[in-house]
Amino acid sequence: MKNIDKANLTIFVKENIQAFHENRLRSLQSCSLKKLLKKKNPYLFKAKYIITAQELVVSFLDAQLSSSEEKIFGDFLEELAIFVAGKTFGAVKSSSHGIDIEYTSQGKRFLVSVKSGLNWGNSSQWKALENDFKTNLRVLKQSKRVQDIECILGIAYGDAKATTRKGFIKQICGQEFWYLLSLDKNFYKDIVEPIGYKAKELNEDFAIKKSKLINKLTKEFMEDFCNDSGEILWDKVVEYNSGNLKY
Repeated sequence: MKNIDKANLTIFVKENIQAFHENRLRSLQSCSLKKLLKKKNPYLFKAKYIITAQELVVSFLDAQLSSSEEKIFGDFLEELAIFVAGKTFGAVKSSSHGIDIEYTSQGKRFLVSVKSGLNWGNSSQWKALENDFKTNLRVLKQSKRVQDIECILGIAYGDAKATTRKGFIKQICGQEFWYLLSLDKNFYKDIVEPIGYKAKELNEDFAIKKSKLINKLTKEFMEDFCNDSGEILWDKVVEYNSGNLKY
């Protein structure tokens, strides 16, 4: 086991957080009006009494970005966890489906799946994770060199107490999770500062590009889904989103 060099940690986080912003921008630029209208629930936005084209476009766009950002940032946290465990325990990114990190410490084999938040999965996703862990357990138990195996579901943030899920998966989160990988009780706070690297500049650039896209999509929406007086034609919006009967 080794202590993590804080300078190397800072370099890694700064480099990879920029990739998060780049992927976030790429997600924004891939948005089109047609894609947004097909994916989002028009009834919900009608129920919220949205009456301007720009407000509707912004609502569609923000809903899309929120889901994509969660995935993008989750990928960043997974890479950070792999980096940290690699420095501390010589861990490697697992090639096994559903498992992110594998390492051995004090004679125990650890299989770690990393998720960003506590509410990460539905029942089918939990079932898939359970099956992935069981598959890896069967393989590892065939080796005489591996006697003790621990399956960990590591959650990057949150203060829920450690618990056992599905009878054998240990779920830990927040400080406890980062301590498991780093052996440093303050590590979960140490990563905050480098994560904010160039946040102001990068978010200002993102906001400028987002505003341009909002203007572009609003213009398209008004041309196709508003009448001459500027009123949203909700029946046309719903038809585009859900109309599928062929007569």
